[in-house]
Amino acid sequence: MPAKADPFIQRRLLDLARIDQAVAAAEHRRRTLPELAQIADGTATVERLRGALVRGQAEIGDLDRESRKLDQEIDAVRARAKRDSDRLAAGVAPARDLENMQHELVSLARRQSTLEDEALELMERRETADAQVTQVDAELATARADLQAAEQRRDDAFADIDDEIARVTAERAGLTDGMPADLLALYEQIRARGRTAAAALNGPRCEACRMDLDRSALNDIWAAGVDQVVRCTECGAILIRS
Repeated sequence: MPAKADPFIQRRLLDLARIDQAVAAAEHRRRTLPELAQIADGTATVERLRGALVRGQAEIGDLDRESRKLDQEIDAVRARAKRDSDRLAAGVAPARDLENMQHELVSLARRQSTLEDEALELMERRETADAQVTQVDAELATARADLQAAEQRRDDAFADIDDEIARVTAERAGLTDGMPADLLALYEQIRARGRTAAAALNGPRCEACRMDLDRSALNDIWAAGVDQVVRCTECGAILIRS
């Protein structure tokens, strides 16, 4: 570690630490913006509703195909019943055939009634499915609008934070300009461990770790020359004496 550095240069480390803490705080805000969770939830909601909409539309398509098929069956039964009725009314067939046609007409009437009941049920299911699709479509539009708004808020917040980081980073460059390389290297080495690299010594207390140093350590620190670089015995921060 550097043995000595100008006291004025050492005091600049406090400003450097303040800036680095501001950058770290800004980066933390950027990573933990509430809009990020809102966007994640909103994206999941949009995907869920989009899937529900696709399934609902597919169900409507299936019901429509089933309804068309049922209509064709009903038309075929009606046509067969009309032919039998016409032949029965003409009375040109043998008596046994006419009797069989009468029985068939009864059977066709039952079949037509059954098919028409099924068609009515399909119509009701189609109306229910259509109402559900309409509701999901409206919910999807709202969810998309909410997601877009959250993304815009995130982008605005990112821009503000990035501007703040750029500003303090430029200020940092001015502080490190002309700083002894070995002193700066020590500072960066400590900071790389995720610690506050430089802090004031306030009485017996290190303002980096907020712990009071023991009497022996304090005696050594105060006995050192004003240009001597001293460190906290608890956290390793460079201590700036007033």
